[in-house]
Amino acid sequence: MTSADIKPVEFLPGVPDWSTVDQPIGELFTPIEDKSAWSDFLLSDQQVAQFWKDGFLSNIRLLSEEQCDRIIADYKYFIGSDEKHPGMEMMYEYSSNQSGDPDNVLMHGLGQWRLTKLFHDLIFLPQAVVPASQLLDESRQGVPVRLWHDQMFAKPPNHGGVVAWHQDYSYWTRTKPMMHLTIHIALDEQTADNGPLLYIPGSHRWNRNGNPLPVTDFNFYDMESIQTVLTEEEKAQFKPISSDLKKGCASFHHPLSVHGSYGNRSDRPRRATVLNYFADGVLSNTDDEQLKGITIPKGEKMCGQFFPLVYDPSWRE
Repeated sequence: MTSADIKPVEFLPGVPDWSTVDQPIGELFTPIEDKSAWSDFLLSDQQVAQFWKDGFLSNIRLLSEEQCDRIIADYKYFIGSDEKHPGMEMMYEYSSNQSGDPDNVLMHGLGQWRLTKLFHDLIFLPQAVVPASQLLDESRQGVPVRLWHDQMFAKPPNHGGVVAWHQDYSYWTRTKPMMHLTIHIALDEQTADNGPLLYIPGSHRWNRNGNPLPVTDFNFYDMESIQTVLTEEEKAQFKPISSDLKKGCASFHHPLSVHGSYGNRSDRPRRATVLNYFADGVLSNTDDEQLKGITIPKGEKMCGQFFPLVYDPSWRE
C-alpha cells in the first residue's frame, strides 16, 4: 500500500487529517508484510535489563540519515512563519517559543502526526513500536502498544532554549495506570554544546506515595526548578548522564525517569521528534480533555482514531 492508495478524511478542503488512517502508508518505510520480520526489531535481554536498571536506554538506531533529512524537510511548516501548514489547527499544542524568551528559543508542538505523511508513518515505525512493547511492562512479556501523542522540539543555533528537568508522567496523570513510554529521536546529532538530552540514572524509582514528582515549570524554562521538590537523598543522586545521540538514533525512557536538556549554544540546529506510547488497556482518568478537542470519559479505555494501535505481539505469530 502506498500513499496514492489512501484517501484520508479531510480536516479542511484539500487538507488531509492523517489520524483517519490507522496503518502506515509506506511514505517513510516499507510496511511489514512477512510476520516473521517483526522479530528483527526486538531488543536483547541485556538491553531490556539496562532499561529497567537505569530508567532509560540510549543510542538505539531507528532512522537513517536520509530518513532524518526527509523528516527535517517537514519542519518548514513549524519553524518560522513563511510556510505554516494549512492544518495547524489539528495540532494539540504549538508554540514557536515556549520559553517566551527570545534569547532562549524552544519550538515545541504536539500532534504533527496528523499533518504530514512522514510524521504519520513515523508513529508506526517497527524499530520503535516493537521495543516499546517490550519496555512498557516490567514483566517483559510484551504488550500491545497504542500511540499517546507525538511531539517535536527544535532549538535554533546559538540561542536555543532549555527543557527543564521533569518526569513525563507528571503531565500525564489524566491517564492510568502508568504504563507509558517515551522515545526521543535525534534528527540532528546531539553533542555537549547543542543541548543534548540528559538523564538522571535510577530516577525512575523516585515518586511521592506512588505518584510522580509535581510539575515545577510548565514552560520548561526554569532548568533547575525540580531541585525545590527533591529530597536530600535524591539531590545526592542527581548526577546527569548525557545521551549523546547520533543523528537517527533514539533514547527510550521510563515515564518517571527525570530528564531535561540545556540550551543550544552551538552554530548548529538541534531538532528532535518524540513518540509517546502507552500499553493497550490504559484508561482515561478524567472527564476533561485528554488532548485538544479529544475527550474520553473517565474510566473508559483510551482508544479510537486518535490513539491507534501501532503494534501487537500477536502480529509475530
